[in-house]
Amino acid sequence: MRPAGERGVRLTVVGCSGSGPGPTSAASCYLVEHDGFRLLLDLGSGAFGALQALADPDTIDAVYLSHLHADHCLDVAPLVVWHRYSGRASGHRLPLIAPAGAERRLALVYDSGGAPLTDVFDFAVTPVSAILGPFTVQTARTAHPAECHAIRLTAHGSSLVYTGDTGPSRAVVDLAHRADVLLAEAAHPERDGLPPDLHLTGRQAGEAAAAAGVRRLLVTHVPPWVDPAAQLAAARTAFPGAELVHPGATYDV
Repeated sequence: MRPAGERGVRLTVVGCSGSGPGPTSAASCYLVEHDGFRLLLDLGSGAFGALQALADPDTIDAVYLSHLHADHCLDVAPLVVWHRYSGRASGHRLPLIAPAGAERRLALVYDSGGAPLTDVFDFAVTPVSAILGPFTVQTARTAHPAECHAIRLTAHGSSLVYTGDTGPSRAVVDLAHRADVLLAEAAHPERDGLPPDLHLTGRQAGEAAAAAGVRRLLVTHVPPWVDPAAQLAAARTAFPGAELVHPGATYDV
């Protein structure tokens, strides 16, 4: 593990509950920091409250939304409220990267009239590759009903891959090749009859990590009605060192 320090990449779990907020966690939201740059990966339902305990919202430099399901994007709405009415925002527009159509759909989430949110956000469509602050960004379309993109962030020789939501996906495995950390969803319990191209089981998350040859697997996005210990145990059948994330936990990549 790289020693913690100013130049390292740090991941903080803001919320990790799958499919919606749970009794002990907000829905998906992860803070990634490097050299003073702060990037939010998703901003799901309940996450804005938890975020404020970890970071001043005005210090967030960009937001990346893997997709536009509520448990990954709904708390864009209170972030807009904060920027417009708290009196604490610096007034700069916040880069927001998301699948096509986010500008219209997030405006409807905030306001039934669909008034533009361009006073708060500088919208951009998810790129295949880009530079975002200190990070080199690569993305891949996942196996999910809504358009969803996994993201790989590389900086200072370290790489973090976040799956977003996905079923088993060769594209996601390829994106994660030799990554230092794979932050992988594991929403499906181990049972027959599960819908395809929706979510990973714990075992499938472990298999993806093993196939990609990653150094570390962090299991996340477990719904409140699914046993997290069982998901972790299943992941460890394929990747013995798998870890289960918890709200507020930090990891040096």
